[in-house]
Amino acid sequence: MSELELRAGAATVVEEPVHVRAVPRRRARGARLSAAARQELLWITVIYLAARGLLLLVAYLNGAFGHHNFLHELANWDGLWYRGIANQGYPHQVSFAQTNLGFFPLFPLAIFVVEQPLLLITSHDPIWCSTVAGLLVSAAGGLVATVLVHRLAEGWWDRETARRATILFVVFPGSVVFSMVYSEGLLLPLAAGCIYALERRRWVLAGILAGFGTAVQPVGLALAPVCLLSALLEWRRWGWSVRPARRAFLAPLLSLTGLGAFMAFLWAWTGNPLATYIAQHHGWSETTTPLSLWHMAQKLAGEINFQHFNEPTINLNLVIGLIGGVVLALWLGLVWLSRREISPEAILWTLAIAFLAYTSSNVPPLPRMLITAFPALMVVGRYAQGRWFRVIVWGNGVLLAGLSLLTFYGFTLRP
Repeated sequence: MSELELRAGAATVVEEPVHVRAVPRRRARGARLSAAARQELLWITVIYLAARGLLLLVAYLNGAFGHHNFLHELANWDGLWYRGIANQGYPHQVSFAQTNLGFFPLFPLAIFVVEQPLLLITSHDPIWCSTVAGLLVSAAGGLVATVLVHRLAEGWWDRETARRATILFVVFPGSVVFSMVYSEGLLLPLAAGCIYALERRRWVLAGILAGFGTAVQPVGLALAPVCLLSALLEWRRWGWSVRPARRAFLAPLLSLTGLGAFMAFLWAWTGNPLATYIAQHHGWSETTTPLSLWHMAQKLAGEINFQHFNEPTINLNLVIGLIGGVVLALWLGLVWLSRREISPEAILWTLAIAFLAYTSSNVPPLPRMLITAFPALMVVGRYAQGRWFRVIVWGNGVLLAGLSLLTFYGFTLRP
């Protein structure tokens, strides 16, 4: 017995140095991963800023040769309304006309916050400062969204695929919103961050991000069912008796806080919590119909006239919207093929955006809506490789620059 005890003691003595030596190896490996993560972040930042630089050059040349105001180009379309909210606020009365009550508050609030130091340190007027502030918010949010797209794709597949998905996200024509005063620069990082948090069961963080998202624009309301689906899946996995499963329902509850706060504000400010719905439905003629694309096609057919090509009357928003509907359908097919690889939360978000794009009478599947369905765009990077990938990237880059020329000035093409 004593010999066995001595052997056991010897074994114990031998095991301790092995355990001590294993700790530095784990730390060294962590350090290498941290360095690789920093290198990947630098790569993402470089390609993102390169795309933003390209669009700024396009806007500058467009303004120089066309004698347009440079900053006005970058605040075109909805940017003018967001800038107005940041500087003048909302009206006190409910209106059936086109008013800024149809726009959600978080993005103009972010513009207002960034605008204040610009007013103090520069000699420019509030319009200049609010435009620059909106551009800074959109650009910073776009970079965060790009990083999260890379992280999501790397979790679903591998780093090489994540890089392809990231490049497509950066050069897709809809990424023009990150170089304009547009709320997608705030919505997309919140949506991607919410999905990322849900996948890792960080319920409170996901709910907070979703809550902010529902205060950015109506599309952000799709985050509420996404959070609910994730909570239901967690409940199904563990049962109601397990505390983590009950905690998961914090996410859908918190996701409604942004919308709830906005409605409470509207009630106190205008006397009607549905003031934004009234403005959108009556002022902006926003309705939902499953025949939206069919109505678009009919309207486009009525605008085509082969007798006066010298006076074009075709609405390019209809043309790009119909093409976008076909592209989105192809993307959804790829999502179906990859349904076992990507998370249910990302799939539901994509389906919700697709539903809104296909049924909205006023917001067709233009590039801005397509990039909002970013998981579907990421799946393209999963299947496009080699020569096909290069062709798609260069094609998207040309479209990004070309369509932006039409978007920055006038009212030819919405983002």
